[in-house]
Amino acid sequence: MSLANGLTYLAIPGPSVMPERVLRAMHRAAPNIYYGALPDMVSNLVTRLKQVARTDGHVAMYIANGHGAWEAAVSNVFSPGDLVLVPATGRFAHGWAEMAGVMGVETEILDFGKRATIDLDTLKDRLEADDGRIKAVMAVQTDTSTGVRNDIAALRAAIDETGHDALLMIDCMASLGCDRFEMDAWGVDVMVAGCQKGLMTPPGLGFVFFSDKADQAREDAKCVTHYWDWRRRIEPPYFYQYFDGTAPTHHLYGLDEALNMIDEEGLENVWSRHASIARAIWAAFDHWGSSGPLEVNIEDPSIRSHSVTALRANSEKGTALREWCETQAGLTLGIGLGMVEEGPEWHHFFRLGHMGHINAQMILGALATVEAGLKAVDLPHASGGIEKAAAVIAEESKS
Repeated sequence: MSLANGLTYLAIPGPSVMPERVLRAMHRAAPNIYYGALPDMVSNLVTRLKQVARTDGHVAMYIANGHGAWEAAVSNVFSPGDLVLVPATGRFAHGWAEMAGVMGVETEILDFGKRATIDLDTLKDRLEADDGRIKAVMAVQTDTSTGVRNDIAALRAAIDETGHDALLMIDCMASLGCDRFEMDAWGVDVMVAGCQKGLMTPPGLGFVFFSDKADQAREDAKCVTHYWDWRRRIEPPYFYQYFDGTAPTHHLYGLDEALNMIDEEGLENVWSRHASIARAIWAAFDHWGSSGPLEVNIEDPSIRSHSVTALRANSEKGTALREWCETQAGLTLGIGLGMVEEGPEWHHFFRLGHMGHINAQMILGALATVEAGLKAVDLPHASGGIEKAAAVIAEESKS
C-alpha cells in the first residue's frame, strides 16, 4: 500500500514549488502583444528584476533556460580565442565552461573539488601570473550539485587585490531570490539567472544582468549573434525587441505575480526565511548523520547554500530513500548530480531543494518524511532529527 495519494511535494533544487498565485496569474487567455497592458507590465518587470539583483545596471530577458542564459552571457562578452578563468566548486561551473569552449573561448579551470569553496589565494596567484590574456573570471554563487555557497564579495576583492581588470561573471541560477546577492555592491559585471527557482515561475525565462563595463566588452565580442545580442533587448523602441519576437506572455504574467510576492514579503525577509529554513534542515541531517553514514556534502555550515542541500548517504540506500519518499509518501527529492560518474556509487547521493515558495511546515513535513524513509530503508541514523529541526524553527521564529 502507498500513502502517497494526495498533495505531492516536489523538493528538487529547481524547478521549485510553483505558488498558486503564480499559476492563477498565468491561467488566462492570450493577450495583445503589440500594445496595452502587457508592454506596460514588462517595463515594470525590468525595474523589479534589477531590484532583486540589487543593481542599477541592465538586464536582458530571454526565452530560455539557464543554459540559454549562459550562452547569452558568453556571446556578449567573448570572441573566439579569448581566455576565461573558471574557479569550479561543482558541476555547473564546468558546464558553463564547456559551453564557452564550444563557442571557441579558451577556458582554464581551477578545480577546487566538490566539498569546498573557491581558494582565493590560488585564484590570486593565477591572476598575478597572467600575461594579460584572462578576460574574465566566471564562477557560480551556489553550485546546485554540491550545495556550496561561494563568497562573491570576497572573490571580487581578491581580483581587485591583484590589480587585474578581469570581468567578474557569476551564475546565480540557484541563489537569486534565496541567498543574499548584491550585484553592484559586490562589483559583479555579469550575472545570469533563471525564473524557475527563487523566482518561483515555471522554467522558460533566462536573465542576463550586466554592468556598463561588461557592455564595453560587447563592443568587440565576436561570439554575439542576432538572437543573443543583449543590446537589442534593453530599453528597445519596440516591445517585440525585448524577446526578439513574440513575448513569452504567460511566463511574464507568472513572473509579475512572483515578484509581487517577493515585494510583499520584502527581499531581506525572503533571504532570512531561506537562511532559517536551511539551518533547520542542517540540524536534522547533521544529527541523523552523527550515528551512521549520512552526511551533508558541505561540512562547514558557513559555506552551505540556503537553497539546496546536497547529501551523501555513503550507501546505495540513497536511491532507495528517494524512491521510498516519492512512491510511499509523495515527497520527491533531487537526484545526486555530477558527484560521480554513473555506476553503483551514483546511488549514494541525493539532494533536498529548499528554494522559493517554502515555509516551516513544508520543510518540517519533508524532514519527517525523510526520517520515516530512513527507517523504512534501514539506513542507519541517530534518532531525533525532527526534534533538532523543530527546535531551530522555534528559535528562529523569535527573531
